[in-house]
Amino acid sequence: MASFEEINIPQKPPMVMVDRLVRADEVIVESTFLIRDDNVFCDQGIFTEAGLVENMAQTAAAGVGSRSYESGKEPPVGFIGGIRNLKIELYPEAGQVITTRIIVEHEVFNASVVRGEVLLDDRVIASCQLKIFLI
Repeated sequence: MASFEEINIPQKPPMVMVDRLVRADEVIVESTFLIRDDNVFCDQGIFTEAGLVENMAQTAAAGVGSRSYESGKEPPVGFIGGIRNLKIELYPEAGQVITTRIIVEHEVFNASVVRGEVLLDDRVIASCQLKIFLI
């Protein structure tokens, strides 16, 4: 679908945690990300909890940005209002490619509740629920 240059998110390197937008519809957004050793969220070659959460949030933002772009609108600015039920089964390592899936559970006005899942080789290694507010 879209490469990093085409992903419409407000973050700029080195804070970008999404390489490619694979899918973006009204319910599901998917991205891929190659974890590099020099990533700001890598600690001794391990992608940390903060990186996993930021990756999920940026995947959600990329989905909103993609849909806004397709409808000819400027993407809204958003922020995380809450994180619930964060579970991390495995921390991925530098050199690995993760796939992140965002599933929209509820949308009311400018607020969304989404479920984020980070997969490594088709195995869910991290998940949480995010409350996202758009300005």
